Amino acid sequence: MSHRFTALHTHLVFSTKERFPFLDRELTRECHSYIGGIIEHIGGHRLEIGGAADHLHILFDMPATASIAECVRTIKANSSKWIHEKWPRLSKFAWQMGYSAFSVSRSGIEDVRRYVRGQEEHHRGVSYQDEVRQFLREYGMECDERYMWE
Repeated sequence: MSHRFTALHTHLVFSTKERFPFLDRELTRECHSYIGGIIEHIGGHRLEIGGAADHLHILFDMPATASIAECVRTIKANSSKWIHEKWPRLSKFAWQMGYSAFSVSRSGIEDVRRYVRGQEEHHRGVSYQDEVRQFLREYGMECDERYMWE
């Protein structure tokens, strides 16, 4: 009998296409819940979901059987399809092609939870782009911005 013991806590960040502010209060509540259900369905565990009108932050424990790319593809495809079906007026809704994902230590989970919950306040003074740049600096990652903001 094989066992899997994993703790793959991940902070996932991605935006709407061209950072268009599609995520109004009505859509946001239901969308966060729906995405949480997607995560549970693929074998992960949602810890916190939040964001702003133009992007999402998802703190979750990834399933041991899927890559981050598979998780993101499933989350984006299923939530986008659901949004189009539930809100036909949002026919132009789309997620950006890319994403950022960062590992979170067990001891850092509560800090990231607070950060995700505080997104509305946080983005009164910081743009999505500056937020992502800061994450990349903190994680020692370089990027080519020509491909980041599509």
